[in-house]
Amino acid sequence: MKFRYLGNSGLKISEITYGNWLTHGSQIENDVATECVHAALDAGITTFDTADVYANTVAEQVLGDALRGQRRESLEIFTKVYFPTGPSGPNDTGLSRKHIMESVNASLKRLQTDYVDLYQAHRFDYETPLEETMQAFADVVRSGKALYIGVSEWTAEQLRAGHALAKELGFQLISNQPQYNMLWRVIEPEVVPASEELGISQIVWSPIAQGALTGKYLPGEPFPEGSRASDSEGGAWFIERYLNEDILEAVQKLKPIAEDHDLTLAQLAIAWVLQNPNVASALVGASRPGQIASNVAAAGVTLDSAAMESIDAVVGHLAQDDPALTTSPEERLT
Repeated sequence: MKFRYLGNSGLKISEITYGNWLTHGSQIENDVATECVHAALDAGITTFDTADVYANTVAEQVLGDALRGQRRESLEIFTKVYFPTGPSGPNDTGLSRKHIMESVNASLKRLQTDYVDLYQAHRFDYETPLEETMQAFADVVRSGKALYIGVSEWTAEQLRAGHALAKELGFQLISNQPQYNMLWRVIEPEVVPASEELGISQIVWSPIAQGALTGKYLPGEPFPEGSRASDSEGGAWFIERYLNEDILEAVQKLKPIAEDHDLTLAQLAIAWVLQNPNVASALVGASRPGQIASNVAAAGVTLDSAAMESIDAVVGHLAQDDPALTTSPEERLT
């Protein structure tokens, strides 16, 4: 495992972060989830990412149980706040001071820890003054309940505004967690340049495009049984954008590039996002322990310029790079 600094801070995280968005508390049983977490630890992963909204708080509880007994100082535990939890009352969502303070306390209890290393705004909240949100985050840091603050899916303009307030309030905004992969590059035109300017790193989710870049979805053929695309409750709605014939045919053409580097297609996809110097870590999940070792093999891989150009020649024209697609919900979900 390789490690990178997170933003303009002294915090190092593993190049591969284990995330439990669609798995813990929903897709897989708790004992399998624990096995996956332990496999991640065995593979050298030290960074674990979750959110209070995942499985309506259950994912945090499962991760806390799975990490019980580990040396806390050897881990980086991340969670998030914004989306509705509990009965979805009027204050059970958003980035108000009330919701942030109540949520961080609840998350710490479920995760069975006194602090999280990174507390993230899961989306931008248009309905709460940014000053209120950032003051609440400053107080969370000063109370010792979070060491650093990050965000997820914020635009370049939002990052600049949040960073300026954080600096004024005496704490660091060090990360953004956007979707990013060979087919979804909307952060490249604006978010990455702003982040480089501000000292903010990306922790990217969906590096294998929800499985579309693994090559298991073949053009003109039914989706494999048990795959995400065939599971209406496990994220099928999210992978749909990647499953048109042009993309599926292009993905198959990536195989020779992967083979030339002794990589699987999934490893190639993860290695590709890690070539971006503004990316600190790639988030990966797992529904079985064996997937972990395979994903970790992408850490430390260097793709030369010829390989990157070859990848672009195959899928670059199919990639979405409109920065306007970096958005948060206009209204809180209640």
